[in-house]
Amino acid sequence: MPKGVSPVTPVLSFDQLDVPSELHSAFEGFKEPTPIQACSWPPALAGRDVVGIAETGSGKTLAFGLPALARLITSPPKDSKKSKGTTTVTTLVLAPTRELAIQTHDTLSALGAPHGIASVAVFGGVDKGPQIKTLKNANKDGKTTQIIVGTPGRILDLVNDGACDLSRVTYLVLDEADRMLDKGFENDIRSIIGHTKQGAERQTLMFSATWPEAVRRLAGSFQRDPVRVTVGSDDLTANSRVEQIVEVFDDTRSKDSRLLGHLRSHSHKKAGSAADARILVFVLYKKEAARVEDMLRNKGYSVGGLHGDMSQTARMDALQNFKTGATGLLVATDVAARGLDIPNVAVVINYTFPLTIEDYIHRIGRTGRGGKSGKSITFFTGDKHERALAGELARVLRESGFEAEGLKKFPMTIKKKTHSAYGAFFRDDIPTPSGPTKITFD
Repeated sequence: MPKGVSPVTPVLSFDQLDVPSELHSAFEGFKEPTPIQACSWPPALAGRDVVGIAETGSGKTLAFGLPALARLITSPPKDSKKSKGTTTVTTLVLAPTRELAIQTHDTLSALGAPHGIASVAVFGGVDKGPQIKTLKNANKDGKTTQIIVGTPGRILDLVNDGACDLSRVTYLVLDEADRMLDKGFENDIRSIIGHTKQGAERQTLMFSATWPEAVRRLAGSFQRDPVRVTVGSDDLTANSRVEQIVEVFDDTRSKDSRLLGHLRSHSHKKAGSAADARILVFVLYKKEAARVEDMLRNKGYSVGGLHGDMSQTARMDALQNFKTGATGLLVATDVAARGLDIPNVAVVINYTFPLTIEDYIHRIGRTGRGGKSGKSITFFTGDKHERALAGELARVLRESGFEAEGLKKFPMTIKKKTHSAYGAFFRDDIPTPSGPTKITFD
């Protein structure tokens, strides 16, 4: 066995999984564990720290959620039966966006409800008063709140207000760690971790799509001899099940007509008809999202919007309608590009190219999830910011086995990797002391 590779045996079938029988309902509808689940579950259930590197849509929520619930069922906190009005939080999940926090909370709540385990979601963009009230009055209906899922900024805000006690947290999850660091949450994360149990008393799991130096540094600071599970590559790669098509435009004014043509060709139904498969349209700016949404509605489509100018309630309603199929067409900014598990997204259309190639990969990862195939259609105009990314996009297409012929009219240079905080001086090749044990699952 190569040096640094752990002799962890993957769980290749659900029958091999040593968890309380009550949790087996979590497997309903699934044939077998995903690779990240198969390799993460054994060390996580054994109490080890874990770093999971895997593409979007790989089943990471259950990879960390199942061990958390198994731990709470088999070894409940000694003080979990406190009187009403007292919240005993032992599991904390940090997420980069409100939508991902809500999605993770919903999943863990559904799995924990039959066992009297409750979860609370806290996030910004809404009044924190109701969230404080929920935390103070969490233990009701026979359930004990032991899980908090939230965004770093709001969690730290509530901690500083004295409304959220993390001193009993022994199971910590950093989900989409690379995204949280890229959004500037590193100081908040470090402060939050300082309020939890320290050293051997805390199990820490970190999940990320990539393994840059910033993530390595964080893992080295707060984890103890972690097992690193890499599914595919440490670098961000496109979902191999997503067909990628790029259309190069000379005239941006033809985008609307081309978008309408794609909706017709994919047999997307207009308002008043059932929409079988969902289509997700990505744009770059909030005002652009509102304009495209209005244009589609004026053309007779039942369409929703998801962007930062909307209230949190409106965003949640739009996302829920899209998930259930009540609205089969959604126009969104990159707020919907990361982590969200939306079933039956048949096509992703990039109406406007994103600012980074990483965001492109995450956008198209909204389709082709759960082992299904998907399709992405990207409009590429060669505007200033797009032209600079043509070489990187061509590389992603070639690596996935798709044509990049139309992009050859642009410079094929590959930009130096940068970081939002460190700029062009960012290095991700600095070795981290005492690196984690690694499992690679190709």
